[in-house]
Amino acid sequence: MAVKLAQNPHSIREGEREKVLEVAIGREVRGHRKQHGITVAELSALTGISIGMLSKIENGNTSPSLTTLQTLAHALSVPLTSFFRRFEESRVAVHTRAGEGVEIDREGTRANHQYNLLGHIGSNASGVIVEPYLITLTAESDVFPTFMHGGIETIYMLEGQVDYRHGDDVHPLKPGDTLFFDADAPHGPEKLIKLPARYLAIISYPQNK
Repeated sequence: MAVKLAQNPHSIREGEREKVLEVAIGREVRGHRKQHGITVAELSALTGISIGMLSKIENGNTSPSLTTLQTLAHALSVPLTSFFRRFEESRVAVHTRAGEGVEIDREGTRANHQYNLLGHIGSNASGVIVEPYLITLTAESDVFPTFMHGGIETIYMLEGQVDYRHGDDVHPLKPGDTLFFDADAPHGPEKLIKLPARYLAIISYPQNK
């Protein structure tokens, strides 16, 4: 069954256009206005800037003067520099080549569960931390179906076969299978059916946790 997504993954995201200064400023003006719970018409009345001009500024269709930005900053009770925040933010991409993942001992890792961290970005504009792991289980690995941690986890089975417990349910995972779940519930491989087994485990959680 096809599910209609709220976000179009093929559209040109505003975030991809933020390097255009006018678009970055427009996003910030709109964001601060909405935080104050005021309409474009109300902001126009506060600043003396026409509704049409405000609409052009918010949509990134014009380059506002410094005087205009100072007027907006005063009306919205924010520093002038706040309008340039997203334009100045760096965007990070982590490229991990085959075989270069960092093998780590993650908190709660059991004996002979090999965790390879495939990349890591710390504090970022999204407000979400994502940890992608390649996990390998062999004949020396023990089972442990009671991992518990915050966030959401996605498992994608690459090789082998395991029975994977989540809460009261056990899911037989074969190559190509996906398991998506709330990681607060006890979870983990309960029975190793076919080894070696490898799967991607992607854990995401708010960065303020």
